[in-house]
Amino acid sequence: MIIVAALGGNALLRRGEALTAENQRLNIKIAAEALVPIALEHKLVISHGNGPQVGLLALQGAAYNVDEVFPLDVLDAETEGMIGYMIEQELINLLPADRPCATLLTQIEVDPEDQAFRHPSKPIGPIYSKAEANCLAKERGWYIAQDGENFRRVVASPRPKRILELGIITMLVQQGVLVICAGGGGIPVILRKDGSLVGIEAVIDKDLASALLARQLKADVFLMLTDVDAVYKDWSKPQQRAIRRISPQAIRNYTFAAGSMKPKIEAACEFVEQSGGIVGIGSLKDANAILRGEAGTLISPEAADILWWD
Repeated sequence: MIIVAALGGNALLRRGEALTAENQRLNIKIAAEALVPIALEHKLVISHGNGPQVGLLALQGAAYNVDEVFPLDVLDAETEGMIGYMIEQELINLLPADRPCATLLTQIEVDPEDQAFRHPSKPIGPIYSKAEANCLAKERGWYIAQDGENFRRVVASPRPKRILELGIITMLVQQGVLVICAGGGGIPVILRKDGSLVGIEAVIDKDLASALLARQLKADVFLMLTDVDAVYKDWSKPQQRAIRRISPQAIRNYTFAAGSMKPKIEAACEFVEQSGGIVGIGSLKDANAILRGEAGTLISPEAADILWWD
């Protein structure tokens, strides 16, 4: 089988953890250990989030003169290379010598007229108190939005249209290479009237980009691995229940948080409805169990009835 596994930013850097290279490497080692059993049995493609990391680079850049600050598309490329490097190295340390891995910087075309550029919504960087957030918004011209009990910077998150390196990714997968690509949603680019490409200031949603990747690779399973063990109805309420198996049609009847589970559900439904494949959502440590249907939430076209975890 071909499996695309999207690693959430919180699976690689836990909420509230310091944004240090050591913390990220420790978490990535755990991620690699969870994914190796799948890689030994299937063709595996890995994508990952970059929200905390790209926000940190943007903060570091703010220490320089305005004309020396790198745009978000360049920072997206930096984080894709940085995180991909660490994932690749940890996988190489665990996989047999004859199983090659490759990290590929991935450009993804977006529409310059996408409404997301008028309504920034993608959280990046660290969390702030309300007072800190308001101060930064005034000083740096940032858009700020609430994230749980705290606040974060938000940027434009246009929908992905086309993966430019798809042919190369497909060729590598067919040759048995474990590919790490479309990291952080890929590098957002637009097509100019003369046919040339140019980067644009945005961060594409990792789950939507990964779902597009999974569809175009004709993947059998699309895993979204994060820091929660399943999709919950009435999350954080006394009556919350974990969903075991459900169809896209049924799960669309529920409401999910815009900044966390909602984009995952949207990406999952698009993949299942357009490909006929299966989506698994759950904890990174349960990756293999999710694939076996023993953990997490499965969204599939043939799920006639909703099943709940006891």
